Amino acid sequence: MRKLLSAISAAVLFTTLTLAQDPQPVKFSESVPQKPNLCPTPPMGWSSWNLFACDINETLIREIADAMAEKGLLDAGYTYVNMDDCWHGERDADGFIQADPVRFAGGIKALADYVHSKGLKLGIYSDAGSATCGGKPGSLGHEYQDALQYARWGVDYLKYDWCNTENVNSKGAYSLMAKALRASGRDIVFSLCEWGDTRAYSWAQEVGHLWRTTGDVNCCFDCELDFGGWKSLGVLQILDKNEPLRRFAGPNHWNDPDMMEVGNGMSVNEDRAHFSMWCMMAAPLILGNDIRNMSRETMDIILNKEMIAVDQDALGIQGLRYRVESGLEYWLKPLQNGDWAFCILNRTLTDRQINLDFSSFNMYDNLSGHAFKSASHTYRVRNLWSHKDEADSSKSRRVTIPAHDVVVYRLTY
Repeated sequence: MRKLLSAISAAVLFTTLTLAQDPQPVKFSESVPQKPNLCPTPPMGWSSWNLFACDINETLIREIADAMAEKGLLDAGYTYVNMDDCWHGERDADGFIQADPVRFAGGIKALADYVHSKGLKLGIYSDAGSATCGGKPGSLGHEYQDALQYARWGVDYLKYDWCNTENVNSKGAYSLMAKALRASGRDIVFSLCEWGDTRAYSWAQEVGHLWRTTGDVNCCFDCELDFGGWKSLGVLQILDKNEPLRRFAGPNHWNDPDMMEVGNGMSVNEDRAHFSMWCMMAAPLILGNDIRNMSRETMDIILNKEMIAVDQDALGIQGLRYRVESGLEYWLKPLQNGDWAFCILNRTLTDRQINLDFSSFNMYDNLSGHAFKSASHTYRVRNLWSHKDEADSSKSRRVTIPAHDVVVYRLTY
């Protein structure tokens, strides 16, 4: 009953404010309206948090948008420029959130217009609690107002965090914001960020377009850092948490193992493996580095269109860890038209050489209904990092997988 009264109160407040300030009132329903078809493939873009944290302003966001357009990222599929925490100012006398008047003096609407002029989309951040993780105003009690404000500004993506949510029910809170977004009159991608704590992957398919499955990523390949009340995880630790959840992912509802750390300080091998495994898991590809200043090696990784095609495959199936042998993992991902992505991940600190015989990997994937028939089918083999065609799958080969690195093939029948 309290939830119903809360929803009714929010609706009355929203309708009253809308009638007073907008000539076209926004309608809503008590059930979560149908989710818009905005993410048939995992979203791609950039987010400010991993590198800049709270040190953001409108100049940075404009420069990032410029770099995405000028350096080929937009052409490669990276669409969203996402401001994370700390863009906020205070709420006005009517309760509407405002941007920080110093860092975003021009306002979010002007910033969104600029980002849109580059062919990109703008993302924003809020929190289901009373305050964000950075201590800025949260959306608790202001869900409909905030959604309307984002729509008026021209926002295209909302990351919704889970700090300061004592006594808040996650499914109710995220469903309420989903209703508000869909009532706003604008299509906005909804990214749930409750770190997998409340198993959003098991209930949020009709609520959001993507949901975090793990704690925060850290810029290391194999580590776990304990900060007392929470832990940040390395690439391999996040991989292990996300891998068992493949049945929950698909078009318009993606498992999100967090933003990427490519270009932020790991080795080139580790960056390449990190990017490859996110592609194999059909994860959102949200960059977290300073794309204004990148090495050639970083650009080669994030602009690898053959790997991006694996992530963005229209079939929308998350890859599976098929075999583990002495620190090597063999991953398979079914792709459209009967193709397969085949990845070998070396988790060890030693280069490994193997004799690869594709015929030993026959399998049927119950989730996709696709079969990998290397014993009876001969596949064309394309190396996705050397960008070279190799001998077909009927021939075994000697393969070296460097430490903390991958070899990835696309097999086409």
